[in-house]
Amino acid sequence: MAYVTLVDDVSTVPQAGGIALRCERTTFEGMATESARYGAYTTPGLSNENGHEVAKLLQDRLNALNDLQLTLKHVHWNVVGPHFIAVHEMIDPHVEEVRAMVDETAERIATLGMAPIGTPSAIVEHRTWDDYSLNRATTNEHLGALDAVYNGLLESHRKAQETVGEIDAVSEDMLIGQIKQLELFHWFVRAHLESSGGALSTGDATGEKESAKKAATSAKQGTE
Repeated sequence: MAYVTLVDDVSTVPQAGGIALRCERTTFEGMATESARYGAYTTPGLSNENGHEVAKLLQDRLNALNDLQLTLKHVHWNVVGPHFIAVHEMIDPHVEEVRAMVDETAERIATLGMAPIGTPSAIVEHRTWDDYSLNRATTNEHLGALDAVYNGLLESHRKAQETVGEIDAVSEDMLIGQIKQLELFHWFVRAHLESSGGALSTGDATGEKESAKKAATSAKQGTE
C-alpha cells in the first residue's frame, strides 16, 4: 500500500490516474480518516443522522461477527478428544453462515452511507470483549466456552435489534434473521451440554474458562 503525504487542503492532493483523491486527510492511499467514513447521504426515508446512527450500531455488530468467524475456525482447528469429528464438522457450515452475515452487515452499512471497516485493528480497538481464551482443548471444553461466547453475542445482537428497530425496520429485519441463525447454532452447542432433565453442564458460569471447566467436569463425572 502506497503512502500519501498528509494534507489539509484537498486541492493539494496529487492526482492518481487523472482523478483527484477525494479525502481531506489520509495516512495511506485510499484509507480515509474517521470523518470521511460518513457520506452526505443515507437510504431514502431516513435522515442522515438516523441512517448514520444505525450504521454505527451495525459496525459494532460487524466487528462482533468478524471476530466470531475467526473464533469458530480457531475452535474447528483446535478441538480434540471424544466426538471430535462431530464437533469439527458441525462448525464449518455455521462459519459460512456467519461470513454471509458479515457481508450482509457490511453492505447494509454502506447502503446507509457509511464506509464499513473490516480490518483486524478495528476489531481489536473497538471490541468490548476479551479474546477467545482456549487453544487445544477437548470438545466439551470448547463447547462450554462457545456457550459463553454465544450468550454474550446474542445478548448484544438483541440489544442492537431493539435499538435499531425504533429507527430502521429494514436493518432490524436483517438482525432478526441473523439472531435466528445464531440462536439455532447456539442450540446445537447446548444440546451437547444438556442433560436429559434439561440442565446445562455450564450452569451459572459467567465466562469462557469457567464454562469450559464446568462442561469438562460434568463430562468426566458422566463417564465414571
